Amino acid sequence: MSAVRKDYYEVLGSSRSATADEIRKAYRKLAMQYHPDRNPGNKEAEAKFKELSEAYEVLSDAEKRKQYDQYGHDGLRSSFGPGGFDFSRDFTHYSDLQDILGSMFGGEGGGGGSPFEELFGGGRRRSSRTAGPQPGADLRFDLEIEFEEAVFGGPREITLPLTEECETCKGSGVKPGTSPQTCKQCAGRGVVISSSGFFQVRQTCPVCGGTGRMVVHPCPTCQGGGRTKVRKRITLRIPAGVGTGSRLRLAGKGESGSQGGTAGDLYVVLHVREHALFQRQDDDLVCEVPVPADLAALGGDIEVPTLEGMARLRIDPGTESGKIFRMKGKGVPSLEGYGRGDLHVRIAIEVPVNLNSRQKKIMKDFRDSATEDNYPIFQATKNRIDAFYRRKEEIQKGSST
Repeated sequence: MSAVRKDYYEVLGSSRSATADEIRKAYRKLAMQYHPDRNPGNKEAEAKFKELSEAYEVLSDAEKRKQYDQYGHDGLRSSFGPGGFDFSRDFTHYSDLQDILGSMFGGEGGGGGSPFEELFGGGRRRSSRTAGPQPGADLRFDLEIEFEEAVFGGPREITLPLTEECETCKGSGVKPGTSPQTCKQCAGRGVVISSSGFFQVRQTCPVCGGTGRMVVHPCPTCQGGGRTKVRKRITLRIPAGVGTGSRLRLAGKGESGSQGGTAGDLYVVLHVREHALFQRQDDDLVCEVPVPADLAALGGDIEVPTLEGMARLRIDPGTESGKIFRMKGKGVPSLEGYGRGDLHVRIAIEVPVNLNSRQKKIMKDFRDSATEDNYPIFQATKNRIDAFYRRKEEIQKGSST
């Protein structure tokens, strides 16, 4: 690369108004053209390839591109340091180069011994699998519970399929009394290295799968896998106050580890069924209680259900249907362990049915004696209706003149 740095847009053959996608496409095209493996021994192509990668590093990063557009190469000193651009430290778009190498080497362009090390003085390696202890996977289990379980809490037993360490071979995968042998293909390293022109490509050993060992005499129970499928019963405790979406973590109750690794965790996600009596809103409860029409008219005490039992609630004379009474502290206990929500009682006035002759006479006598003062809501609605039709008539008369 020459001492005088070229304009990054010129290097990629892009305009200053180019989009991020256009910048990426330009880089991919030129990087394929000047890739050292396509130009073995060509130092100019190698230098051009590094020049392209440096330009892409800057122009594909929104903040670096902004600094470059405003101040040129001098504006990047804070990003790259006084020593200037350093591939071993500053080139962060390895994934883009991996895409290009993947199309050339069948997807193995980013392993150890790759162009990242050959050209850029060290890169980011993929770790290969080892034969050492491997932790088990975390698991998720969705559990539907009843409303009562959610608000009161309590124990619950679940059964789920798990992969556990084989009891026969204790996870080794080999038949008891025998030992695994070192893989001859990779000499126990778990990886094989092959040359492809300019590069060395490191791949997981296809024989041992990266473990570095071979099971000659597999365990008859797990067939050499070291793990078996089981159905396991687990008892958990549901805290009072949980709701739909609450997540319980059971440490060490997930998949078992291999080769002595620790077990993963089990995450139980709760889903609370709807209830016929109570509707929940966070820690508050809503309950609709039917009230006889005469009691709503005259006022008095009614019995309402709460989580602790039936409670007495006084309603005022003339209580309307839909009115809500709040009973403080009668809701769901807080999951954090302090306080409770409220219970909101919604009144639903029930009209009497199946009246006998005496009851009908009483109702008729009341109807005949009732005045507008007995039904203020009905009268207010009637007044609004009359006002609507009067205004309609005025508008229609105005249109016809």
